[in-house]
Amino acid sequence: MADISKGKRLDDAYEKIDRTKFYPVEDAVKIIKSAAKTKFDETVELALNLGIDPRHSDQQVRGVVTLPHGTGKSVRVAVFARGDRAEQAKKAGADIVGAEDLAAKVEAGEIEFDRCIAAPDMMAIVGKLGKVLGPRGLMPNPKLGTVTPNVAEAVKSVKGGQVEFRAEKAGLIHAGVGKASFSEQAIAENVKAFVGAIARAKPTGAKGTFIKKVSLSSTMGPGVKLDVSGLVGGTA
Repeated sequence: MADISKGKRLDDAYEKIDRTKFYPVEDAVKIIKSAAKTKFDETVELALNLGIDPRHSDQQVRGVVTLPHGTGKSVRVAVFARGDRAEQAKKAGADIVGAEDLAAKVEAGEIEFDRCIAAPDMMAIVGKLGKVLGPRGLMPNPKLGTVTPNVAEAVKSVKGGQVEFRAEKAGLIHAGVGKASFSEQAIAENVKAFVGAIARAKPTGAKGTFIKKVSLSSTMGPGVKLDVSGLVGGTA
């Protein structure tokens, strides 16, 4: 039997939205928060359509951004390190720290983490895990700051609200940028920080309009189209 109350809640939420309008981020956040009435703290999600074809090497978009107010999500971090670096990673809050023992768990399919960091001297071990970690987007990468001698700082960054982004096949990027319980200002600032990072990551091969469309929603709520020019000072 359909959940009538859920259907009515969504209908009410859609009634507040002009589907033809592109909203300033502050107005969109108000709508999203008012529509998030479930019993759990919904994630506020951002979706971007980019004018790229990621199949071309000069049109790939990937990077990291630290959201000023974090994501509200508990992130489990694994670190490949030995000795002093392993101890530093543990003190910084890493959930799992290891070397060959951790690699064995990963090979066995025991992937109990959301992000993976590696000290440079661990890459001989980690490199063999590419077929397992790569498809899951967990492979450590120097360009993303996840292969670094300063593993403690990397752990703190990830735990402190750093979000990794990567364009999918159709030029789409999805990311959680907070929780419905966040203040309107905090959500808006996180959205601006994320979209700004995407704008700065524009690849050399991108032609024409880079950021075509941006929409904001909560886990169970409707999507609201955002005014891109108000986010990045132009059409990017």
